[in-house]
Amino acid sequence: MQFQHVDNQKNGEFFLDNEQGKRIAEISYVWSSEHKIIANHTWVDDSLRGQGMARQLLDTLVEFAREKNLKIVPTCSYVDVMFRREKGFADVAA
Repeated sequence: MQFQHVDNQKNGEFFLDNEQGKRIAEISYVWSSEHKIIANHTWVDDSLRGQGMARQLLDTLVEFAREKNLKIVPTCSYVDVMFRREKGFADVAA
């Protein structure tokens, strides 16, 4: 599954739209500085709940942060919980 990505250097998001163009999953962030982003929102449509979609979005955001040498500040409750639970995210946690 390939997520779409938009970023205007103030904020950005990775997202998935269905065939009709309706948004069905997203994770968004705000640029805090040149090397830091704030993960502020994760949402998955009810039709995709329980399928690991939020984790796929988070993994995509973490991969983006690693490629760009960014740190992530988790203000989104889901991202915050996952950062505390998964030690594998320590390298990108701010």
